Amino acid sequence: MAKGNRIQVILECTEHKESGKPGTSRYITTKNKKNSPDRMELKKFNPILKKMTIHKEIK
Repeated sequence: MAKGNRIQVILECTEHKESGKPGTSRYITTKNKKNSPDRMELKKFNPILKKMTIHKEIK
């Protein structure tokens, strides 16, 4: 069975740590590491802050 280039990544909110509120906003998604080797950044909804924020890929 072929492995492929698609891997799972975790996206974490960048604004949540600065807000001081408890909890974290994280999303799990997949990316093709051949087409996008850099860390991914997406605008996603943060339910704790109740607004759209930038989520960056974490290790």
